[in-house]
Order: sequence, then C-alpha cells, then structure tokens
Amino acid sequence: MLRTVSRGAAVAALGVALPLTLAAVPAGAAPVAAHRSSGPAAGAVRTDPNGRHDATDIRRFLTAFYGYHGPSDWAREHQVSDYLRDRAAQTEGYDLLLCAQNTPREISIGKVTTAQSAGVGWATVTTIWDGGDRGSFTAYVGLDSKPIELQDVDCAP
Repeated sequence: MLRTVSRGAAVAALGVALPLTLAAVPAGAAPVAAHRSSGPAAGAVRTDPNGRHDATDIRRFLTAFYGYHGPSDWAREHQVSDYLRDRAAQTEGYDLLLCAQNTPREISIGKVTTAQSAGVGWATVTTIWDGGDRGSFTAYVGLDSKPIELQDVDCAP
C-alpha cells in the first residue's frame, strides 16, 4: 500500500532527525565531505577490482612526476623502474625521461589508456619549448607497480 506524507509532516520529521544526527557528531569534527579528496583513505580507495592502478592514478602520477619542467632528481631516483633508470644512465647528453636535450618550458599529459591484459597504462607527454615548438613522447606506467613508477618511455613521435 502506497502512503503519502504531507510536506509539513516531512519537514517536521527532518527537523527532529537532523538535530539528533548532528548531536551524534563530536564537537569540532569536520564534515565527511571535507575529507573525501585528501588524506590516506582517499588514496586507498581502488576502483579497479584487482587493486591495480587505474587511468586516474596514472594521470595523477604522470602529472606530478613531470611537473611543469621535468622530473625532479628525487623522482628520477625513486619513481623510475630499474630498467628505465639503467637506460637513462646510458644516454649521455640526452635526457631519456624527457626525450630531449634541454628543459621544456611546459609539459602536459594527454589522455591515459590502460591495457589490463598487458598490465600497463600509458599517455602522451607533450613538451612545449621556447619559441612554441612542441614535442611528444609516450610514457608507460605498470598497473601493478607498488609504489607506482615510470616503467618506460618511447621517444618515437
């Protein structure tokens, strides 16, 4: 049987329930919504059923890793696979992680694609140089890498 409740009765019920709910929250506690995008719990929530990194994780990582002008010394040491770090060490006079010889004026990260069966995600990294010239390369991130790290780059256009 369908019941209808008048607007006045619904407002009255809400007026009683809301103060009771708020009374249960400790004084000085911040609303839950204020913490959704920050803190360790936000990073622990996984949307992939296998606990792998997803496109959002990879975009966030690549954006932070490359920043505006390229990876920091710390990122180069701690957020790059051993394989890629060894390859980069063998390229004298050339920054393999940027596929360039100089520091770009700006860097942007394109759309991220993931291949679950291959266990890898990638995105096009675009570098913008003084004078407006642009370059691009592909950066690869392992979906299972813990912690997340840059696995490889492909400098071919």
